[in-house]
Amino acid sequence: MTQLKKLAALVLISGVWIANLQARPNIVFILADDMGYADLSSYGAPDVKTPNIDRLAAEGVQFTNFYANGPECSPSRTAFLTGRYPQRVGGLECAIGTGNVGRYDDAIRLAGKSDLGLPVDLAVLAPTLKKAGYRNAIFGKWHMGYESKFNPLDQGFDEFVGFLGGNVDYFHHVELSDLPVYYSGRKAIKREGFTTHLITDDAIDFLNRQKAKTDEPFFLYVPHAAPHFPFQAPDGPTQLPSKEQWTLGSRETYVKMLVDLDEQVGRLLKALEDNQQAENTLVVFASDHGAMKPGLNTPWRDYKGTLFEGGIRVPCIARWPGEIKAGQVSNQVATIMGLTRSFMSLAEGKLAPGMESDGIDIIDHVRQGKKDEMRTLFWRSRRGDRTWWAVRDGDLKYVKKTEAGKSEEWLFDLADDGGEKENLLDRATGKAAAAVLRRKLIKWEIKVKPVR
Repeated sequence: MTQLKKLAALVLISGVWIANLQARPNIVFILADDMGYADLSSYGAPDVKTPNIDRLAAEGVQFTNFYANGPECSPSRTAFLTGRYPQRVGGLECAIGTGNVGRYDDAIRLAGKSDLGLPVDLAVLAPTLKKAGYRNAIFGKWHMGYESKFNPLDQGFDEFVGFLGGNVDYFHHVELSDLPVYYSGRKAIKREGFTTHLITDDAIDFLNRQKAKTDEPFFLYVPHAAPHFPFQAPDGPTQLPSKEQWTLGSRETYVKMLVDLDEQVGRLLKALEDNQQAENTLVVFASDHGAMKPGLNTPWRDYKGTLFEGGIRVPCIARWPGEIKAGQVSNQVATIMGLTRSFMSLAEGKLAPGMESDGIDIIDHVRQGKKDEMRTLFWRSRRGDRTWWAVRDGDLKYVKKTEAGKSEEWLFDLADDGGEKENLLDRATGKAAAAVLRRKLIKWEIKVKPVR
């Protein structure tokens, strides 16, 4: 082959490679913190209007059977960033405590070794997208470890501005500890402004800078702090709450936080449109688990911290113009791990052997209009001496809780009793069904034994 032909072939190959990069969608994932299933007007909120997030649902798909992989912050984020059950990592079945505190035996052990967080070699999503040619950015709440070795910049992200901890004051950007938590990259920073607005400012700045890079798809992860406590509205008192006030809040203030969050989502969507990025961008909005009071999880039972539906069933909405049919409602059972698998699939990313996702490609499922399939999903959540377990197998759900030497069990048929009011263990047939689910749970626990 002549030198001229070689050059022409190289140009052709490069052109195809660039075209493929342009064809792959940008991905924006907006994650609310502690938002309840019924805290959006599109999901039945009685006292709040969220027109911007509702617009995503009208222009895309709204999921009704979508689950977090834990009833607290860190487990679900672990599942998202790894695409796997959080139990596989070790120490992250409970939210990392303020000031880098472990809250159950395994987490306490890892914290004592300065190893409480998501190890770099177990992070899958961002590194996979980066290798596939994406530019990755995270603006908002990390909650995957305070130690410098757990920094997002070492886990596949090119940019990071946000908070290391789990509950940061919205005006002063501090926790109830002496550790610095607000970072830009690897450097602790101080800024003025309301957290929800600052996160959105940084995300929009990233979108504006990416506008000129038409040959570089991007993954923008926007994990908001709102509406997690401390419960503070942008027009409310700005003084730092006392320790006693930190988790207290009214529904009125909570609603203001939801409305403000919706307005910030609207700002981000407008930036995508202004930059002509919207048409080739998949936007997903979800919550990391159910709400605590004063949030609303109706019609589901209970709140954050439990494995009843109110603790783990969450809103999820996806929009991708021209690819996801507008106005859909999907009843497919799915989890946040399914988003991870979807994002990697869309990026055509390659996974290392042994690191395959535990989720199904939920975006492809609705994109192709596939028939809903039965799923078997597992949960385990630990804090102190309390452990929760749950299995959903089709419509049957088994829940178990142990604490202070006492044990409770429940069995529900979610098809007839989504509110989990009738314990079927009171019936002989229920006892037999629960025995089957217990055996599946035991096998799952062996399968997801942590690697450290």
